[in-house]
Amino acid sequence: MDYILETRQLTKKFGSKLAVDHVDMHIQKGDIYGLIGKNGAGKTTIMRMMLSLAFPTSGEIYMFGKPVSGKSDVKIGSLIESPGIFKNYSAYDNLKAFCVLYGIDDAVIEPILRIIGLADTGKKKAGQFSLGMKQRLGIGIALLAEPEIIILDEPVNGLDPAGIKDVRDLVIKLNQEKGVTFLISSHLLDELSKMVTKYGIINNGCLLEELDAAEMERRGSHQIAITVSDPLKSADLIATMIPPQNITIAGNQLLLNANFDDSAKFNKLLVENGIWVSALELRAESIEQYYMHAMGDGR
Repeated sequence: MDYILETRQLTKKFGSKLAVDHVDMHIQKGDIYGLIGKNGAGKTTIMRMMLSLAFPTSGEIYMFGKPVSGKSDVKIGSLIESPGIFKNYSAYDNLKAFCVLYGIDDAVIEPILRIIGLADTGKKKAGQFSLGMKQRLGIGIALLAEPEIIILDEPVNGLDPAGIKDVRDLVIKLNQEKGVTFLISSHLLDELSKMVTKYGIINNGCLLEELDAAEMERRGSHQIAITVSDPLKSADLIATMIPPQNITIAGNQLLLNANFDDSAKFNKLLVENGIWVSALELRAESIEQYYMHAMGDGR
């Protein structure tokens, strides 16, 4: 399979400290890839190596099917840590300054200002912008060269809910309308879950697993709680449908590790066999709980 960005056994040591430990990442064109892990897990170090701001101790990085050579690639945009903007310049003048720096025609400025939602800021200086506006301006700067992939390091860190939504909506818009691929790091799973299509879970420099958003949703455990008049008889009946080890009796309740779609079948079986079902509840472990379990395994 061809990947727009791939690492092979990527490793980085700082002295005796192993910051990134033989990481294999796989990002396809069109992904919004969320690199999720606690602070200090190695996320920023990986991104800096991808952008040739740091160099691997060993391992390889491939972008667009070619090894990263240590030179910047115009097809890659990035926002690492806080955006590097000129505080005394307006949004327009910031973009114009970077156009000059990159040798890009400034005709791209007005369309980008509209895309990032800063077209109406006029001569207001960037130093007076909210944090969310500054982040959007930073993404706008990353868009100047019309990159195929944008790398964002903790883009919503420190933002208020409105700023987080603005950045999230912008990422989704650029992905869906412009086909931009994203690699986004964060320790905030709840926010990532609202926009990413694929996850990479990292802990202590190790990439524990990669899975798509649908699989992450499925990984949350499913449990059905049924309150019944005769729990022992009910357990025997349901054991004809699912493995007995997936059934737990708790007082007058049965706790079933089973697919939610089967809940109606369980209810029907019990009622037809003279069991009174007074309550049936569907419970799901959140993806955040699954993530915490995975991090526990990593430790």
